[in-house]
Order: sequence, then structure tokens, then C-alpha cells
Amino acid sequence: MPFVIDELFLWLVLVGFLAQLVDGALGMAYGVISTSAMLAMGIPPSLASANVHAAEVFTTAASGTSHALARNVDWNVFWRLALFGSAGAIIGAFAISYADKLMDTKMVRPVIAGYLLLMGIIVIWKGLRPKGSEPKIGRVRILGFTGGLADAIGGGGWGPVVTSNLIARGGEPSRMVGTVNIAEFVVTLAASGAFLLALGPTFGKAALALLIGGVVAAPIAAWAARRIPRQIFTVIVGILICLVSVYNIWRALS
Repeated sequence: MPFVIDELFLWLVLVGFLAQLVDGALGMAYGVISTSAMLAMGIPPSLASANVHAAEVFTTAASGTSHALARNVDWNVFWRLALFGSAGAIIGAFAISYADKLMDTKMVRPVIAGYLLLMGIIVIWKGLRPKGSEPKIGRVRILGFTGGLADAIGGGGWGPVVTSNLIARGGEPSRMVGTVNIAEFVVTLAASGAFLLALGPTFGKAALALLIGGVVAAPIAAWAARRIPRQIFTVIVGILICLVSVYNIWRALS
């Protein structure tokens, strides 16, 4: 079947651009934004998550390598996050894939939209919460497994769930962001492999569109990260995610 650049492809390029613009400036929310937008376009939850994870394999590889070269990784935390996050991601990928096959997509969609609404609230909380807390970095395995499971099922959330928790527990922000970033590559690779087994090679074109948009946005995001007020931008992004999620819930239930 010949490759065709249609209207949906161009919209997905724009989604990838905007998602990477936010993710590059804040260090999170690529998956949440991409999946929320794809659900609003009518794409089934499992295909949305599969496409997002396929595109993220490349973006997280580049980002994770940069953090590793900058020695911005806590390798002890990394291994626990990567191994248990991958286990959660594999289970989550198969769960959402077979839920779409066995159940009416209309039943799955509001659940995923509700989850993404929760992620939007977490993003807002991250922008508003006071800084500084006592170091209490524990239960990393449980956090990694939960983050990987939720990320694969919902199409996003690894950053808002895992990074926010580690920093809230007192982890040094730059090292926690770097550690979570490079662990995300392993988790994303595991999720993409599971989606490939469960769904087959049915998600290449949309993933390519997201990737193209992300590549174009990357240098702009790096510039914006140094100039945009981080807390205000975080809250605005969280509000937008919540609004799109509420629309997806209304659309799915109406």
C-alpha cells in the first residue's frame, strides 16, 4: 500500500510538534499530550498508545544519551526503574491491546480519558506545589512498575508519575529528570515490543508523523526552556490537558 500524506498525517505532525515543544521545555507530558489529542481525533486507545511509544523510542534514546554523557544519572535508581517499569509497561501494553479487541472501544475510551485527566491534574500540582522536602527516595521498584503500567495503558504519564514522585521525595531535580529520562527509553522499548506482538506492525505511519513533528520542535523547545517561566507554563499545560481530557470523556459518553 503506497505511503500517502493525508490530512490526519499532517495533524499528527502538529501534535508531535506541540507535544515535544512542551516535553522539551518541561521534561514531561509528551505521551499525555499526544495520546489526549489522538483520542480526540477518534484513534482507538491501544493504537494511540502504540504510536506514541514507537515515536518515543527515538526521542527518549536521544534524551537519555544526553543525560548519560552529562553524568546526570543515578544508576542505582535507574536499574530499578528500568527493570520494574519495563515489566509494568509490558503488562499494560497487552492489557490495553486486548481490552480494545475484547471490549467496545467506546467503553475503554472514557476510562483512558479519565486517567489522562488525572495526569493533567498531576501536571498542575507539579507547577503549583512548594519546593523543598526531606529526601525519602524509597519504593522505587513499586513506583517504576506503577509508572510503566499506567504509561502503557494510558499512552503517557511516565514523567508526571515517576519524576514528580522522586522529586517530591527529595531527589535532586536534575539527576532525577536524567535518571527517569534514560529509564524511560528502556520502558518505552519494552512497551513498543509488547504492542508489536499484540497488534502487529499497524502503527508505523502515525508514529512517523509524531516523530517528524518532535524532531522539528526539539531545538525550539531547548530555546524555550531557558526563557519561559517554568511554573506558569506547567500550570497552563496541565489545564490544557484537563480540558482536552474532559472533552474526550464527554465525547465518549455522549
